[in-house]
Amino acid sequence: MLLYLRIENFALIDHLELDFGAGLNVLTGETGAGKSIILDAIDAVLGGKVSSRVIRTGTNRTMVEATFSVTAPLAAWLSEQEIDLIDDNAVIISREIATTTSNIRSRSRVNGVLVNRQLMGGLRDHLVEITAQGQTVKVGQLAQVRDWLDLYGGDLLLQKRQNVTTAFSTYQQASQALEKRRTSERERLQQLDLLTYQVQELGRANLDDPQEMEILNQERDRLNHVVDLQHKSYKVYQALYQDDQETPTAADLLADGEMILTQMIEYDSQLQSLLELVRDALAAVMEVARQINIYGEGLEADPQRLEEVEERIRELKQICRKYGPTLTEAITYYQRIQNELAELNNSEQSIETLEQEEQLYLQQLHHLSQQLSQLRRQTAANLESRLLAELKPLAMDKVRFQIDIVPITPTAAGADKITFMFSPNPGEPIQPLTEIASGGEMSRFLLALKSCFHQGNEVGTFIFDEIDVGVSGRVAQAIAEKLHQISQGHQVLCVTHQPLIAAMADRHFRVTKLVINKAVNSNDEQRTVVRVTSLDNLTTRREELAQLAGGKSANEAIAFAESLLLQAANHRERRT
Repeated sequence: MLLYLRIENFALIDHLELDFGAGLNVLTGETGAGKSIILDAIDAVLGGKVSSRVIRTGTNRTMVEATFSVTAPLAAWLSEQEIDLIDDNAVIISREIATTTSNIRSRSRVNGVLVNRQLMGGLRDHLVEITAQGQTVKVGQLAQVRDWLDLYGGDLLLQKRQNVTTAFSTYQQASQALEKRRTSERERLQQLDLLTYQVQELGRANLDDPQEMEILNQERDRLNHVVDLQHKSYKVYQALYQDDQETPTAADLLADGEMILTQMIEYDSQLQSLLELVRDALAAVMEVARQINIYGEGLEADPQRLEEVEERIRELKQICRKYGPTLTEAITYYQRIQNELAELNNSEQSIETLEQEEQLYLQQLHHLSQQLSQLRRQTAANLESRLLAELKPLAMDKVRFQIDIVPITPTAAGADKITFMFSPNPGEPIQPLTEIASGGEMSRFLLALKSCFHQGNEVGTFIFDEIDVGVSGRVAQAIAEKLHQISQGHQVLCVTHQPLIAAMADRHFRVTKLVINKAVNSNDEQRTVVRVTSLDNLTTRREELAQLAGGKSANEAIAFAESLLLQAANHRERRT
């Protein structure tokens, strides 16, 4: 229930504080006095859309604060959102809207905690429900009509709908996976062909040793220079061990040195270590000479092997150009694409498997949608009867009302197109409500619809904005009694021009628009402001009702206002 409302610099309101109570709270006043501005402020503080026009001219900031009583469901919801209660009885919601150089900035808080728009939407659902004649548009929206029917069906129907939503999401995921698989099949096959070719090509290349290119280059150089290597190896052999010209070789010279050192040791044994070094050098020279001789004798020209080596080098260079640039990188790439090829061949689900899954989930969706449709038809029959009963006291006892449910392709909300059908007069064909109902009939229909929902609804405050437009007399009295009935279980805020409805109020507020003089730089500037007066005593209420009924406080209008207040009092006594 809305307990307190504070508004600053909102449209024509400079500053306003209102205390609301339980039961029926009524706002009256001349057309354009600012009654709807107050309701707009309530909508704004609860996260409604706003523009820079709501900020009062001459200021750059507006603020609305609303205090609501806390119910057990609301307290539980706030706890889930990790918002602490200031006390056990109230929750304070505020919204500040300010202009900047390029746009507007809006900040909402709940008990001082900064919250986003999504959370405000969830909180709003626990606090208020607004009904206005402008909701004719909503009656024509299939999604809104479906939501109303499902809400009337209660927890069981809402759970069935949630099951359909889950099944639809699962089906969509399966369908998207199948479509993605089909779309990517061509690319997958192309990639499969490419990797298969590359694996085969690299496999034929027998890439085992990353150093193979260096080894082959060395072998090619050796094969290309066999004669030169033979000649030079023989020259080394001659220089080290045996010379054809009988020129002393390195071995000869070292042997001579060994002999001389041996003779010298006879006189000085300290030269023994040098003798050992010379002997080691002689042995090394002789070993080198032996091996170089073997090397030279083993060298043979092999044109066939040279061709094989050069062909292999060309093959490896081609591999490196395509998969390298080095042989090591080519081998690494070969190992990687072998794994990728295995994945392409083995890890992907087949299209047939995905098609089977899609069909399975589609069947489940159809099955659950049928269950939901059946429950909706049962609920629709109950709502039709209930709504007709609510319409009778509103001078609409001859109307026909029907909820038309037509099968459609399953969606996240089920497989039903739901339309409110209506015939206001006997003998007239039943047609969509929005196409045939007058403004007054639509107002009464919306009021009757809300009456069907108010019992068991945890929302504490119902707001009706000029729900009585287009009606008068007996119908207005019926609407007043219906509003009073709803207010017995919920707080009701109502903007009205009907004295019959205003007379039924538990709290009555008069809204007026005044032009005041405001001193600015020693000059008088006129500004328009909205003022609200709480009509707490019988005299002021009677005068306001007289104004609504007769336009002036004439004796007849006063008498009529007194009769309305007496009639309202008698009705309340009968209801209690």
